[in-house]
Amino acid sequence: MTMNVKPSLTIRLCGPRGFCAGVDRAIQIVVLALKKYGAPVYVRHEIVHNRFVVEGLEAKGAIFVEELSEIPPEHHQQPVIFSAHGVPKSVPADAQQRNLFYLDATCPLVSKVHKQAMRHQRLGRHVLLIGHAGHPEVIGTMGQLPQGAASLIETEQDARDYQPDDPDNLGFVTQTTLSVEDTAGIISALNERFPNLCAPAAESICYATTNRQDAVKAAAPGCDFFLVVGAPNSSNSRRLVEVAQRAGAGGSVLVQRAKEIPFEQAGDKNWTTVGISAGASAPEVIVDEIIEAFRQRFDVTIELAETVIEDENFRVMADLRDVALTTQDMAFVNG
Repeated sequence: MTMNVKPSLTIRLCGPRGFCAGVDRAIQIVVLALKKYGAPVYVRHEIVHNRFVVEGLEAKGAIFVEELSEIPPEHHQQPVIFSAHGVPKSVPADAQQRNLFYLDATCPLVSKVHKQAMRHQRLGRHVLLIGHAGHPEVIGTMGQLPQGAASLIETEQDARDYQPDDPDNLGFVTQTTLSVEDTAGIISALNERFPNLCAPAAESICYATTNRQDAVKAAAPGCDFFLVVGAPNSSNSRRLVEVAQRAGAGGSVLVQRAKEIPFEQAGDKNWTTVGISAGASAPEVIVDEIIEAFRQRFDVTIELAETVIEDENFRVMADLRDVALTTQDMAFVNG
């Protein structure tokens, strides 16, 4: 009698990975608001870019809308929460006009970028925002400034082509979730053309983005394949896929759930080492699901590729600090 022996596989599991402090805070705000004010609680845009999280909050009584006009008049006394990505100034102004009660879950690090951009503008500088067109964070940052006060720079080519009215009065900020290397190249190109370009007073790319990219860089060399858990509309997750590829992984792909793992490639390429990381809005429960899917097919050894331990914690607003979270709530909030 022959037994099926599973092939051996080492999984290099990146640390840090998954939820960052800003995402954790935003999810807490929705859960706490539901407990304090009852359902429904409205959320403008996805609170974070992850369908698993969004669907879990919907099950608890959250209703997601794209515009405030979608909130029916009979629910105007219920809270509406702004997402972690930040919103233009016009959104809270619209909420006040409609007499809506709102809670702003913008990540404190995104708020810091808003303040840096406004500081540049206040000091008479035209603001260059390095980021991706259409991303909610970019829309929110541009929306802190008067029309025409900022220009979007997406690529090094954009940096080379940009023609300012006053080359000596420019300041830049960046989207928080960009690739460190790509951003450095764009900033270098801008500095080469505009020697008086003013940097923000503090780094714009957030600690969590940098930490997750550093962990992937450390883990990717020698990996036959690399999986990043995250949503297609998650900028920081997509950047991790690119970082893994550049750092030497044999291939890299973004997956939302275990069913998307391209196991058909394992036979062709004889996987022996696979890397796994997760974007800042991906819950740990999905990472566990993916590891279990590998265990069903391989004799798995876990190798932790940890580059730093994160201990940041962003407090929720004062209105919600009197609400206690249960153990079950905490399990959901922490992914």
